[in-house]
Amino acid sequence: MQKKSFPLVLFVVLVVVLAIGLTKDPRLVPSPLIDKAMPAFSLPQLHEADQTLGSTDLRGQVLLLNVWASWCVACRAEHPVLMELAKSGQVAIYGLNYKDQREDALRWLVYYGDPYTTSAYDLEGKVGIDFGVYGVPETFIVDQNGIIRYKQIGPITEEVLNKKIMPFINQLKAAST
Repeated sequence: MQKKSFPLVLFVVLVVVLAIGLTKDPRLVPSPLIDKAMPAFSLPQLHEADQTLGSTDLRGQVLLLNVWASWCVACRAEHPVLMELAKSGQVAIYGLNYKDQREDALRWLVYYGDPYTTSAYDLEGKVGIDFGVYGVPETFIVDQNGIIRYKQIGPITEEVLNKKIMPFINQLKAAST
């Protein structure tokens, strides 16, 4: 009798574990890269394929690294927020174009505007994987020493920008002076 009830008990336990997992907010998953150096990379630039953008180019300033793609619906939702932030000049925004076709990404930026200082082109997604990206958009705050200090999973909204990201950026800038 006990052998027959084991699969049922196992099934119930599995259902409970999955049910608990479904109640969690995936945007709250901590990144193992927080307080660690950003992964070393060098990729072709999106606009200038013969030039590169790499981790060493990003040192010396507090910045946002936004992982985006033209096929990403949520990226379209956050884009106006990034455009306004870029206009304000409060922080440099770099893009990591993820698993996209170059022509589609360039066309998307022409149509919606380009908030990025420069975008790196990660066609195969290998650099995204090094950053622990499992969906787009994702955004990283990187300090002047190249250390990842914050990861935003999902689109940046006005509320997230004003309540989390900008206070964090301002704190990092104040600490670096």
